[in-house]
Order: sequence, then C-alpha cells, then structure tokens
Amino acid sequence: MESEKTSRMPSPNPSAPSTPSTPSAADVGAQWAAHNPGLDTTPMELVGLLKHATGLLNRSVEPLYAGAPLTAPEVDMLIPLRHATEPFIARSLAERLGLSRAGVSKTLGRLEQRGFITRTPNPADRRAALVTITEAGAKAVDDLFPRQLSVEIGLLDGLGEDREWVTKALRRLVAAMEARLGLG
Repeated sequence: MESEKTSRMPSPNPSAPSTPSTPSAADVGAQWAAHNPGLDTTPMELVGLLKHATGLLNRSVEPLYAGAPLTAPEVDMLIPLRHATEPFIARSLAERLGLSRAGVSKTLGRLEQRGFITRTPNPADRRAALVTITEAGAKAVDDLFPRQLSVEIGLLDGLGEDREWVTKALRRLVAAMEARLGLG
C-alpha cells in the first residue's frame, strides 16, 4: 500500500478531497532504496529531468503539426536532407539522428509514399537506397521548420544568460553518452 505522502498531496482546504501528485525523483529514489537497498538510483533525477524537458518541448510544438502534412519527427528526418548536396543512405540518417535503422526505414517509407522523398538504388551498394528530398518535402520543411524554431525560441527564452551554460552542459552530457556507447 502506498503511503499517503507519495500518492496524494495535502489539500489546502481540509474539507476538499486530495488530488493525485507526481512524486519527485527523490521520493521515488527513496522508495526504490527502501525496496532494493543496493540499487543505485542516482541517475533518476537527471534522466527524469531530460525526459520531462523533452516532453515539454514536444508538447510546445505539437499544435504546429495539427493538420500539417508532416509530423514533428518526420520534419526532424527531412531537415538533414533539406540542404544536403548529396543523397543520404538510411543508415547514415539513423546514425545522425540517433534513431534505429528500422524506425528510420519505416518513416522513410511513409515519406516516400506521400511524395516527400525519393529512394533510388545505390550503385555502390545495392542493399542501401539513396534518399533525396523532393520539392514537396522541401516546401513542407520550409513552411513548418521556421514556425517550430519560433516556438522553441520562445520556450527557451526564459534561460536568459544561462542558455550558453545549459548548452555547454548538454554538449558535455551527449559527448559522455556517445563515448560510453562507442559513438564519439
């Protein structure tokens, strides 16, 4: 049975019903430590904050894509293709975006069906197709991406002078993770 502290927040009005709350990373870490004392829960706060920030970012751009011809992840995939001087192969797109090859291949298939990219046989490797953005794909990216950037600028505006410090810290985090995964 969950304790009252972690399952409900006290209501400011004692006669009003309590509302569910989200326990902090420290609370969840303490629960895991009590349940499994040898478990290292130190990553929970940082990873939780990263996931929360990602969720807020996704939520902020979501309205732009309601009724749009592309989704935000599809635009993310088309951006490297937009100004590329040579075609990409799916594997290099997956590596660049940090996505699985299977997921990239599936998304490219949907983009191709809708006319936003073309895939042509690669003369150097028949197993890998060359991916190129179409005029329709470039037009859609040119329409959606600047609007997405505008929303992101507003979302990050509150960082002020700390923005450079946060960017530097996130670059350090990505470099450490890539090195650990043998990618850096």
